[in-house]
Amino acid sequence: MTIPFKPVRDRWNQDPAYRDAYAAIGPDMELGFAMAEARARARLTQDDVAKRMNTSQGQIARWERGQVMPSTASLRRYAEAVGARLTIRLDPAEV
Repeated sequence: MTIPFKPVRDRWNQDPAYRDAYAAIGPDMELGFAMAEARARARLTQDDVAKRMNTSQGQIARWERGQVMPSTASLRRYAEAVGARLTIRLDPAEV
């Protein structure tokens, strides 16, 4: 049985401690999720992407987990490896 992520996320977002923790790590995790989603859309494994970028599968995993922030140059190479276009955006802060 698969549980859709949205109801789980909605339930977690009701917890103030979760919201505070997410706010602290949110941008890193959002980038990691976006990278993993782009890779999944391209139907590639982490190893496939690593080979296309001439790096290690472990490095790809660290980026996708939000453990390490890739440089802009690495993000550009990652996007190219998964057949995506890199777009960087700064949104207004929520009040």
